[in-house]
Amino acid sequence: MIRNYVKIAFRNLVKNKAYSAINIGGLAVGMAVAMLIGIWINDELSANKHHKNYKTLYQVKLSQTFDGQRGTQDALPFPVGEELKSKYPDFKAVAMYDRGEGNRSLIVGNQKFLKQGLFIGEEAIDMFSLNILNGDKNPLKEPYSIVLSDETAKALFGQQDPIGKILKLDNKVDLKVTAVVAKQPKNATLQFDYLLPWSLQENMYDWVAKYVKTNWENNGWGVFVQLKDGIDPAQTNAKIKDVILSHLSNDPNTRKLVKPELFLHPMAKWRLYSEFAEGKNTGGFIKYVRLFGIFGLFILVIACINFMNLSTARSEKRAKEVGVRKAVGSGREQLIGQFLSESTLIAFMALVLAFGMVLISLPYFNSLTTKTMAIEFGNPVFWGIMLVFTIFTGLLAGSYPALYLSSFNPVKILKGGVHVGKSASLPRKILVVVQFTFSIVLMIGTIIIYQQMQHGKNRPIGFTKQGLISVSSSNDLTTNFEALRNELLASGAVSSICKSNSPPTQWWSSNGGWSWKGSTPEDKSAIFTTIATNFDYIKTMGIKLKEGRDFSRDFTTDSSGVILNEAAVKRMGLKHPVGEILKWAGKDRTVVGVIPDIVVEWSPYQTVRPLTIIFEKDRNWVSFLCVRINPAMAPSLAIQKMAPIFDKYNPGFPFDYKFSDTEYAKKFYYEELIGNLSAIVSVLAIFISCLGLFGLASFMAEQRTKEIGIRKVLGASVTSVWGLLSKDFVLLVIISCLIASPVAWYAMNQWLESYTYKITIGAGVFLIVLMMALAITLLTISYQAIKAALLNPVKSLRSE
Repeated sequence: MIRNYVKIAFRNLVKNKAYSAINIGGLAVGMAVAMLIGIWINDELSANKHHKNYKTLYQVKLSQTFDGQRGTQDALPFPVGEELKSKYPDFKAVAMYDRGEGNRSLIVGNQKFLKQGLFIGEEAIDMFSLNILNGDKNPLKEPYSIVLSDETAKALFGQQDPIGKILKLDNKVDLKVTAVVAKQPKNATLQFDYLLPWSLQENMYDWVAKYVKTNWENNGWGVFVQLKDGIDPAQTNAKIKDVILSHLSNDPNTRKLVKPELFLHPMAKWRLYSEFAEGKNTGGFIKYVRLFGIFGLFILVIACINFMNLSTARSEKRAKEVGVRKAVGSGREQLIGQFLSESTLIAFMALVLAFGMVLISLPYFNSLTTKTMAIEFGNPVFWGIMLVFTIFTGLLAGSYPALYLSSFNPVKILKGGVHVGKSASLPRKILVVVQFTFSIVLMIGTIIIYQQMQHGKNRPIGFTKQGLISVSSSNDLTTNFEALRNELLASGAVSSICKSNSPPTQWWSSNGGWSWKGSTPEDKSAIFTTIATNFDYIKTMGIKLKEGRDFSRDFTTDSSGVILNEAAVKRMGLKHPVGEILKWAGKDRTVVGVIPDIVVEWSPYQTVRPLTIIFEKDRNWVSFLCVRINPAMAPSLAIQKMAPIFDKYNPGFPFDYKFSDTEYAKKFYYEELIGNLSAIVSVLAIFISCLGLFGLASFMAEQRTKEIGIRKVLGASVTSVWGLLSKDFVLLVIISCLIASPVAWYAMNQWLESYTYKITIGAGVFLIVLMMALAITLLTISYQAIKAALLNPVKSLRSE
């Protein structure tokens, strides 16, 4: 019986080649998109699952209140890790780590490499089940050791065995390679080129022991922990909650206002649930995973609707077959089985085509998403999922046609065929409306995402990012800064240069404890972004002062000066800020200038925070040099002139620079990714919908051939015939727009809620999409409509 079903299915496919191509092609595109989105979602959901201790690993986070707002961070005081390790038996292992994101110099012989790594506790090797390919099984126990990833080891030492080799870190200390570990997958949270022993910090930096080792109010380090088996994390949270609070000042205002609380954030939530509001986990990137899961389902449903519509539309062609089968004894169940078998066969044929599409598009998709995803052909689970996915698609696509065709009355069919009236075409119209509603929702969403992205890109940022570069500082650059500055200016390649504790497009420090005239004890909990710099910051950044001046070499008192942004002036309630005396860290600071609200937030859609720019000579604050390229010189030529000067004064580091406009553009990565993926999905949704529309228009033109012939004999024009065949589809698309618009408006308003700096959705976007949908619809069906209208009526009426 099944063999007979397959034979009949193949005969029908061959007999109706055009409709078969549309059916299989539409399903294949829908399945290919769903597969790509499924691969992407799987990559996101499987993040960090390669770690053996996935279920017992946690990151320690801190929630505290500043200026009435509850914030959450992973930056903790330096001594927290040691406290947890020594006093809390719930933990199997505790590993402290530094949160620095900058690159360090690794020198091997005469070669210099910039690589990203971190100081981390020796327990991390076992906690994260790092795969040691070569070397010591406990490679971070010695203070002057280094662990390399296999990729870094190859870059530094080629094919040589790196174990026991010596390299120099930051041109300061010699380190011995004790192990090589496998590079982490791209979707892993812990990414590194090398690892350094936690204890090495004290040997390299004297300020660690002096200022931070016992300081419970300086937050800048992180802690990973592993719970013992069977330990309830909720109980552990209750035990460690007040660890920091117990070490803070006994000042009741500090303890009451800040209320610091530690808690454990499980590894399962590190990647997709990283956002917090008022101390509560509110989600994160998971919203995009869900969004594209819905998109994938939309595309698949749209493709299945095509199949349903074309199958039921051509029901008259198979009516006699159904009548004969019923007359000779076939039951409805057998007919349903036959038609479902046919749709499942088509789904498997579409699957083969979809695999080809995925294989061709996957490299581009990886490039777009910066991933290294692949189809796991050798994984039996994958094939199981594909089998279920294909059968589900086949049954979904064939369910309505099977029920519809099997319901025909054999007596009526064999007497004179089945006459399909308005009631029979109603379900098809409903399906077309559903199909286009999905597509139009996607179109509206894509346009709004694009508008929001452009809104952020066009936001005034308060400084000139073009022609501005940043260079990671070093001890040599700090020591020789004045000589470096003079030589760069003399080269003509640079118009200005300054020191800073952060790159131009970001802030890396924030502080409370400020007081001013009229401030209250509660105001000390207000947090201000802090940029520590020296001379020429305003000039180098290209900031236009609102009031006052930049720090000047002509005023020795500027060593205790401060510059505020407008948000800080507003927060402090200062009517005439220039000349006001502020107090911070036990020192009076005079306001010398006010600048506009520059956008150096981590997201360009956030509200600009109050900012204090302080004059600071302490070299420990200096992390970057900001350099303004001479606008009269081409950037490429300026870089060529700067390179030998930096090499001269910074011999232990390669000349590594970053253009601020490029770095600022990276802030839009996720919005651009979501926008690009949405655009692709929307285009494919419209394509699949139009494919089905083309098939239906072709079928309708075929069904109404004689009617059109009679109309033409009676004098109807080509335009009137075109309008006759087009109006039904145009009406359906308008209905789809009316349904889709409020749905899309609500969904996109919810999406925009996560942004502070955002657009207001106007009526224009809905009108644009309506016009686009109508234009696409008319273009799709016009070919078939005009072709039918131009047909010679003599030919179409010959048999009458």
